[in-house]
Amino acid sequence: MVMVYDGNRILVQNRLKQDWPGVTFPGGKVHPKESFTEAAIREVKEETGLNVSHLKMCGIKQWKGEERYLVVFFKTNCYEGQLTGSPEGPVFWIERHELEHYPLANDFADMVKIFESDELSEFYYYLQDDEWKYRLL
Repeated sequence: MVMVYDGNRILVQNRLKQDWPGVTFPGGKVHPKESFTEAAIREVKEETGLNVSHLKMCGIKQWKGEERYLVVFFKTNCYEGQLTGSPEGPVFWIERHELEHYPLANDFADMVKIFESDELSEFYYYLQDDEWKYRLL
C-alpha cells in the first residue's frame, strides 16, 4: 500500500471491491519473484497510471488467519505520469485534512496514523473472544 503525496495533497482510491470497499491508498498483492517495493511500484502504476519512485517503507499491517497476512506500507512524493483510474476504483487527489469527510475503507483512518507517524510502525490485528481487534505499535 502506497501513500503518494504532493505537499498537503494525498492520492486516494475509492475501492469498489466488496471485500474492502471505500477510500484508501493504492496497493495490492506481491507476485512470485517480485520484491515488496517492485510490487508496490507495479500496483500504483496499474491502479493510478502513475510511475512512482524513491519509496520509503514506513510500516506494516499484519494479521493471522489460516496464514499470516502482511501488508507493507510505503510513502513517496516522487511520481510522474497521467492519473487514470482502474477497475479497482477511481483515483483522485484530496487535501489531507479532507480525508475524514470521505467514506473510508474499514480501519483506514487509523492506518493513516502509521504512514504519518515517526513513532508508530505496525498495525496489528488479533483475535480476541472471536472478535477482530487491532493495536497500533
